[in-house]
Amino acid sequence: MPGKQARTRITEQAKHIVVKVGTNAICNEAGQVNRRAISNLASQIAAVMNQGVSVTLVASGAIGAGMGELNLPARPKTIPKLQAAAAVGQGELMRLFHDNFARHRVTIAQVLLTRDSFTNRTRYLNVRNTLRALGDMRVLPIINENDAVSVEEIRLGDNDLLAAMVTNLLDSDLLIMLTVVDGVIADGKVLDVIEQVDPKTMRLVDPDRSPLGVGGMGSKLTAAKMVTKAGKVALIANAQTPNILKRLLAGETLGTVFVPADRKMSSKRRWIAHASRPSGKIVIDPGAVNAIKRRGKSLLPSGVTAIEGKFAKGAVVEIFDSTGAQVARGLTNYSAAQLQKIKGLKTNQIAKVLGDKPYDEVVHRNNMALS
Repeated sequence: MPGKQARTRITEQAKHIVVKVGTNAICNEAGQVNRRAISNLASQIAAVMNQGVSVTLVASGAIGAGMGELNLPARPKTIPKLQAAAAVGQGELMRLFHDNFARHRVTIAQVLLTRDSFTNRTRYLNVRNTLRALGDMRVLPIINENDAVSVEEIRLGDNDLLAAMVTNLLDSDLLIMLTVVDGVIADGKVLDVIEQVDPKTMRLVDPDRSPLGVGGMGSKLTAAKMVTKAGKVALIANAQTPNILKRLLAGETLGTVFVPADRKMSSKRRWIAHASRPSGKIVIDPGAVNAIKRRGKSLLPSGVTAIEGKFAKGAVVEIFDSTGAQVARGLTNYSAAQLQKIKGLKTNQIAKVLGDKPYDEVVHRNNMALS
């Protein structure tokens, strides 16, 4: 899909969008919340919602807001102080969002998530049901990582990836990542369209990060890859551009648009590919690689050459070829202990070894997401 078609798709089909706004877009260099920026964002989102578009907002800035409230000169270095800043800042951030959206008669809801909200399949579905119910009631969910208690999210996570996970969870049409640059820049120019996020694209990333934010352009490109691989559109644009949301939704050529894959992923495959946490690894032979990647087949025990880790039936596993390249992820029909016994065997030999044969496939094609 060419870039022009991708922008046309935004204009015609974006009925549910996820907007992610970064710390630097709503906080100044000292870490204090930029009240004018929040007021402007609220006005734009309210206008979009009045046009019948459902919006979910992923908002960074809790730690930055906490720095301002606590008069901290720089971002804390230790986990306890980061958590403390987040705890102080989250309340201030939500108070400002509440007051500004109330002026436009928009009701908001705070939703704090952790990585486990996505990796656990039951919690994942519960979060999706809650967010959809809020959308049905015309309530704006404002989502953030629960930085005040979640150590791993502060050290490793960022809201770009959270926004991508939320986009895939809700099957939203579009992810807009608002930052303080005009888009992805190469040779001093903003790229209008990126057809595919590949290693060449990732080399465009400036390794420098801001003193307030956690991510950077690298995490935004990774988030765009997650969304477009699932068959949806992603955009990176400048939050400071006047009326940026309205203009993007009108198809105006602003920011960098990421072209979606031709084939849309199912909900289950989106979870397997991007949200689940693998419990082990399965190594397969070249014949199985060919069957999975080129012929769309399931993984049979005859193609399995090695198993790593301890996992139960129903766990998510990573599937690798003999060179160490990842081929896919999937839900296994057999535990690691069972696979150790039946690896390399034909399906008609499974019952003789295990006593029964509940499945022909180790990982069924319907429960598999290609890498």
